[in-house]
Amino acid sequence: MNLETDPAPSAQALRKPRFSYLIATSLGLGYLRPAPGTWGSLAGAFVACISWWFPSRGIMIFSFPIAGRQFDPILLFQIAFAVGVAFIGVFAAMRVSTFSGVKDPQYVVIDEVSGQHLTLLIGGFGPGRVGLHVWDAIGGNHPLSIFGDCSLNWKYLLLGFILFRGFDIWKPFPVRQLESLPGGWGIMADDWGAAVYAAAGLWIARALGL
Repeated sequence: MNLETDPAPSAQALRKPRFSYLIATSLGLGYLRPAPGTWGSLAGAFVACISWWFPSRGIMIFSFPIAGRQFDPILLFQIAFAVGVAFIGVFAAMRVSTFSGVKDPQYVVIDEVSGQHLTLLIGGFGPGRVGLHVWDAIGGNHPLSIFGDCSLNWKYLLLGFILFRGFDIWKPFPVRQLESLPGGWGIMADDWGAAVYAAAGLWIARALGL
């Protein structure tokens, strides 16, 4: 027995970044089996749905003007959430990766949460009357809806889920190349790339009337 090295595991355990593990595993979803990434994607889809639930249930959500434009608070919340999860995810994933010594641990699923949520956000998933409306400078009353003109229904939700999981696994160019970014950026960025592909698929599906 080497008495000099025995305390090391205990000391290492005390230094474990537990809060980062909590975030990176999405409250422990990353430990579920099989396919922890799928559980992370389900969490991202849930977050995308929950805030759209209010107007779909008839709860009034009023838009408000900023610099002459009307903004929906739900959409602003979704955008703020997407940005927040992205940056917190990079930090948490980096700490977990450094502590574990594994570049991209399988139980880190905050990247799937972020990517799935981003897919549905930029893919236009949401109630038809919720969105960002931009009026023209001469005061026209025909707004241009951005983001929220997809019907809130299970078909678009399922399609967005399938597309994101497919592109996340396939990793077409340049998604796979994004994994080579340093630290938490490499863990998160490839899922953002997959989200862009998946969101484009949702837009194409809508354009085709599917």
